[in-house]
Amino acid sequence: MPKIKTKKSISKRFKLTSTGKIMKRRDGQDHFNARQTGKKKRNKRTDNVLAKTGMQKTITRVLS
Repeated sequence: MPKIKTKKSISKRFKLTSTGKIMKRRDGQDHFNARQTGKKKRNKRTDNVLAKTGMQKTITRVLS
């Protein structure tokens, strides 16, 4: 059976850490940020660790 190709749409949205956690970009980062407070803008700069969900197994399989 051949290897599974990497889904490019998922590889652009998620990153896999060395410990196996999935990192995701925070929501709402693209536009309409001028009206937000500095605290919200700073918090959006950091990436999110995805919670343990059923999708985690699918994402790790497709990324590798």
